[in-house]
Amino acid sequence: MPDDPTLGELARRLEDRLGDVRDDIRVLGNRIDSRVSMERYQIEQAQRDDAYKLLLERVKSIEDARREQEKTRAADRRLILSGLVVPVLVILLQVYLSTRGAGV
Repeated sequence: MPDDPTLGELARRLEDRLGDVRDDIRVLGNRIDSRVSMERYQIEQAQRDDAYKLLLERVKSIEDARREQEKTRAADRRLILSGLVVPVLVILLQVYLSTRGAGV
């Protein structure tokens, strides 16, 4: 019977195993507490989707404004050409034709 454990040794081994089980339960409890609930995940996902949609709308509005500005610049260039350059060229052509006609 010398190989058989004593009652005190059995109690210590049982206490060690019980401590291990308690540690395992504590670790599992911490893991469960740190887990994100599905409801919270869905709420955060919806918020990210909304932020993404707002960002897309903002980019689209900026692109639309840029296109409108390009159209305005093109119209301004046409206005400058027709309002300033063409009349000056017409005046120069008239002066040239009148000086050429006077010399003949």
